Amino acid sequence: MERKPAAAAALVVVVVVVLAAALFSVGEAAHPRRCVTSTYRRKHQASDDMPMDADVFAVPPGRNAPQQVHITLGDQTGTAMLVSWVTVEAEGNSTVLYGRAADRLDLAAEGTTTRYTFYNYTSGFIHHCTLTGLDHGTRYYYAMGFGDTVRTFWFTTPPPPGPGAPLRLGLIGDLGQTPDSNSTLTHYEQHPGDAVLFVGDLSYADKHPLHDNNRWDTWGRFSERSVAYQPWIWTAGNHEIDYAPEIGETVAFKPFSHRYPTPYRASDSSEPYWYSVKMGPAHIIVLSSYSAFGKYTPQWKWLEQELKRVDRETTPWLFISAHVPWYNSNNFHFMEGEPTRVQFEQMAVDARVDIVFAGHVHAYERSHRYSNIKYNITDGKCTPVADRRAPVYIVIGDGGNIEGLADELTWPQPAYSAFREYSYGHAVLDIKNHTHAHYAWYRNHDGNKVTADTTWFTNRYHMPNHDDSVYSNTAYV
Repeated sequence: MERKPAAAAALVVVVVVVLAAALFSVGEAAHPRRCVTSTYRRKHQASDDMPMDADVFAVPPGRNAPQQVHITLGDQTGTAMLVSWVTVEAEGNSTVLYGRAADRLDLAAEGTTTRYTFYNYTSGFIHHCTLTGLDHGTRYYYAMGFGDTVRTFWFTTPPPPGPGAPLRLGLIGDLGQTPDSNSTLTHYEQHPGDAVLFVGDLSYADKHPLHDNNRWDTWGRFSERSVAYQPWIWTAGNHEIDYAPEIGETVAFKPFSHRYPTPYRASDSSEPYWYSVKMGPAHIIVLSSYSAFGKYTPQWKWLEQELKRVDRETTPWLFISAHVPWYNSNNFHFMEGEPTRVQFEQMAVDARVDIVFAGHVHAYERSHRYSNIKYNITDGKCTPVADRRAPVYIVIGDGGNIEGLADELTWPQPAYSAFREYSYGHAVLDIKNHTHAHYAWYRNHDGNKVTADTTWFTNRYHMPNHDDSVYSNTAYV
């Protein structure tokens, strides 16, 4: 029987509608996403720590001169700055002079001094001093020491919490103190950010016999050239635990907690290993992968409350830093982050967290927006699915440490993995406004800095339905 034109047209309309509905029901899974594994392979070379007499470990001149100077926020928003340093030969004093001009340090703050022992090592005198009453977005100069050993540095406070100010964050993890570590820090210094979000594993002193704490001192002098001039936001990694019962050391995080304090009380945290800070348009939450995180533990309850306190109109960008990645397609530490992911991922998705940063795996990886919040061990529903509400997961544990690269990838590449490469490097996130941020990962290309992965992120609060996976621009070299 011959079909009438009107009936045929109606059938076409029905077919189109059905197909459109089918495609819509598939949703995010139907959207084509690039999953790139870089073909670049760096030249193989040793990852030994630099020798103790390396230039980058040089002790500043003068008897008992302050060394290992570093700063982090002294409160939640940057109207205070916490300055730390070490004197080796004598305690000296813990006074810091500061002001808006190098030749007019008209303010003074008095700090505290501490020391610790670790097996057969005794630290120098570790000073911590909080500079208060600072204005946002302002350069300050500060100095400590006596006579010809006075050392002067400067920093710029972050912009006040608010959606309008741009913010540039450096992203570094698992740095260590090898020649590759030096390349990473040098490359970052060429175009530094306003602050560094450090995702854990600082000195790797525990890789040396008896957890040689002299390597904490060398790392402090090595990193001073950056961290004395801009705040680094610290995340504790496994190499900060320093738990060594075989030599009588059973207090976790002892060297790290003595040397690198955090402003945890300002965000109502009970421990220095989980806390939050707010800089300009960003609210940054730091979590501890190596503290209790199960439901109703202090860390879990704190995160639950902290996410309720986030004001996305004031700080539209919401980030989490945790050392162990929740998503990672490298065989090294594969699925090690599952316990923390199961506890925290639902909270992160519900809160529309923009990005979760991690380290631990000595490689680089960026994910698409995927979630696994339907995880249910009884029915096997444990496959991540595309989810525009979910964070992007970035693994940036590629600073250059003594353990070398994590060079064994899982195959096939998971659908959630947007770009991965086992090379050393660092990243920078440029927040432009309340809706858009530009991101770039820079590879250490055998001594040179190469842009290898770039993309734009759109804000999950202000643009929740926007698919920002289309912005990726990755290098294939």
